[in-house]
Amino acid sequence: MGNEEVEVDNDEGSDAESEEEEEFPQKREASRKNREKKDGEEEEVEDGETAADRRKKYKKRRLKDAGIDVAQYEETCKSRKNQAKDGGDLKKSKKRKKRKGKKRKGSSSDSESEEELTEEELAKLKEALEEKKKLIATLRNKSWKMKKKLEVLKDAQDFVEKFEGALGKGKNKQFYAFKVMMSKKWIKFQRDFDNFKTACIPWERKIKEIESHFGSSVASYFIFLRWMYGINIILFGLTFGLIMVPEALMAKPYGSIPRKTVPRAEEAGAMNFATLWDFSGFAQYSVLFYGYYNNQRTIGWLKFRLPLSYFLVGVGAIGYSFMVVIRTMAKNAHDDGGGDDNSFNFSWKMFTSWDYLIGNPETADNKFASITTSFKEAIVEEQESRRDENIHLTRFLRVLANFFALCTLAGSGYLIYFVVRRSQKFALEGLENYGWWERNEVNMVMSLLGMFCPTLFDVISALENYHPRIALRWQLGRIFALFLGNLYTFIIALMDEINLKLEEEMIVKQNMTIWLANLYNGTVPENVTGPPLDVDPADVPRGPCWETMVGQEFVRLTVSDTVTTYITILIGDFLKAVFVRFFNYCWCWDLEYGFPSYSEFDISGNVLGLIFNQGMIWMGAFYAPCLPAINVIRLHTSMYLQCWAVMCCNVPHARVFKASRSNNFYMAMLLFILFLSTLPVVYTVVSIPPSFDCGPFSGKTRMFEVIGETLEHDFPSWFRKFFNLASNPGVILPFILLMVLSIYYLNATSKGYKAMNLELKKKLQSQAEENKRKNKERALKARENQQISMEPQANPKDKEKGESKSKKDGQQEGKPSVTNGGAPPPRITVS
Repeated sequence: MGNEEVEVDNDEGSDAESEEEEEFPQKREASRKNREKKDGEEEEVEDGETAADRRKKYKKRRLKDAGIDVAQYEETCKSRKNQAKDGGDLKKSKKRKKRKGKKRKGSSSDSESEEELTEEELAKLKEALEEKKKLIATLRNKSWKMKKKLEVLKDAQDFVEKFEGALGKGKNKQFYAFKVMMSKKWIKFQRDFDNFKTACIPWERKIKEIESHFGSSVASYFIFLRWMYGINIILFGLTFGLIMVPEALMAKPYGSIPRKTVPRAEEAGAMNFATLWDFSGFAQYSVLFYGYYNNQRTIGWLKFRLPLSYFLVGVGAIGYSFMVVIRTMAKNAHDDGGGDDNSFNFSWKMFTSWDYLIGNPETADNKFASITTSFKEAIVEEQESRRDENIHLTRFLRVLANFFALCTLAGSGYLIYFVVRRSQKFALEGLENYGWWERNEVNMVMSLLGMFCPTLFDVISALENYHPRIALRWQLGRIFALFLGNLYTFIIALMDEINLKLEEEMIVKQNMTIWLANLYNGTVPENVTGPPLDVDPADVPRGPCWETMVGQEFVRLTVSDTVTTYITILIGDFLKAVFVRFFNYCWCWDLEYGFPSYSEFDISGNVLGLIFNQGMIWMGAFYAPCLPAINVIRLHTSMYLQCWAVMCCNVPHARVFKASRSNNFYMAMLLFILFLSTLPVVYTVVSIPPSFDCGPFSGKTRMFEVIGETLEHDFPSWFRKFFNLASNPGVILPFILLMVLSIYYLNATSKGYKAMNLELKKKLQSQAEENKRKNKERALKARENQQISMEPQANPKDKEKGESKSKKDGQQEGKPSVTNGGAPPPRITVS
């Protein structure tokens, strides 16, 4: 059968060759020789038996001549053939097993094939697995097409999934496979948990959308607002969980004692809307304010120490705020590094900005807008770095702008002082005789100044011609000075009012003594501390309770500022945008590009509004525990309302600029406001005596005495002695001095490290430029060599002719030319 197949193949080959001979006469001789060679091979196959017999006879004759036993030699040859045959059968069986293993599916076939791997193969497999894993981890950084990336990723993942279990040995294979499976599950869980944490960040999508359309400078405000929201959530948890809830659940109820009861003269209008909006009436005599809390050491069946909790929560809120602000500043400074590296800035933005994993059309639109905005920011940065200016004119305009700003600040401070003195006059004469404006004049004037003065500062800043980021900082500094002056003018006025309340309190104490004497028929017993039980608490005379008055002022100021902000957004942004949008078609000029146009988002005014509102929370929370809750509601609603206003009513700034990667400028102002907000609270706690008939510290000469009382009754004597020693000024002052020196040393060290980093950065940049120059020179040389090598080489004969011709020309040039009958040319002397 084999010969027939060979003959068929040869016939087919001969037919094809005959066709080729007809078409290509040049190949006839070669095809004839090939046919003759194949015919000769077929004759050898037919005569193979006789040739084999002849070879066997010749081999036996040679063995006999050499003296070797022929039978023994044949037996050894047979045994070798049998061994070779057994080896061939073994190889065939292995091949069959491998084929069966490929067809089978399941873990049993994998374990059988893995047992056949040697240690060397396992080492190679391990190395290949590591390379595949490294490729999977770094695949996104490859400059390949997406199709190639997906194919390589799929192949690498299949390879890892198929051969990762082969690294185990023997009985440990199942355990290793279990470990591999658990490690994959753990990695997947970490990835899902990170995605879950990102999804739990509040308002992240809104902020990213705003950043894509308005730039990082506007988005930095909303990030700062979200951070402030988190701080106030913690403060609200402290005040609500450790002060308001214990008082509401475990202390005496409303109406049980005079401080928890509305006076008889105020009961008629205690539930009116105007009274509640002014935080008087039932709102004043509730857990919202300081005066409602009782001075009992322990309350309820838990023996909860409310006065101690009240004092420690106030101190802890301030300490926590300091810690969080300083920690955030340190983190931002660490993340900031040595500054932005603007090398090849536009190239990086052009070729590496797009995210190829985006699959949502809306997300793609936001990313496109974000890339466009980032290009605008980079263009502004480049223009500002190359701008030339008239230094003398610029200095004159900046001095003039600062003069106008100082005049505005002085005028606003005098106006607030005038209004506060006027309100004190109204208070002495009785606010019942005046209208709503006179009662809320201070709050409204401060809110209006905070609304209109930033706009005036913005007009003044147009004279200075600063970089947009520097102009923003100057604007923030001026508004900061405005708010700070207004706030401290308000605090000074409150201090005057507190002094008046203390004088009034002395008069009330004398009247209380006379009133008690009348109740007890002219003589007051020594052990009596209050009125008789048959007297209604609403009829007991009250002190002015200056702490509640301070808390009410801060709550009113916060609420009025919130309402003013919302009205400004609705009228100044929304109605203005509606007017421009719908009346632009029928107006005499273009309203969108002329006056009034769409408004831009006021970054500086909103940031400073947040900061000073938080300062009022820190100052007033000690006297009004409800302030953190009010601020949480304010920030929550502000986020939604301002996000809507920005996307609906505002347009991006004409000069979009890049915000700093660290918001430490905002944090520095917040830290300064926190420090200034702490000073009035510390002063009142340490210096001013608390009211005698309201609040958890009533009956004490100073508020901080609650610490000494707790140490005396609830701690052993040795701890009290240790605390007194630690609170000694002789220990505190050296400790503060040591802290100041440590801060100075660490600051100097950080400056030195920063200078070293900048110097190292300069060296690295110069080295990179030098390497770039060398690489460019090397590339030019390589290009020249390549061009020389690509030039056609001349023929050797032509080369010899050219050389002989050049020699002749050289000889003719070396010999002087003879003219004028063989005489040499005359020499020309040059004088």
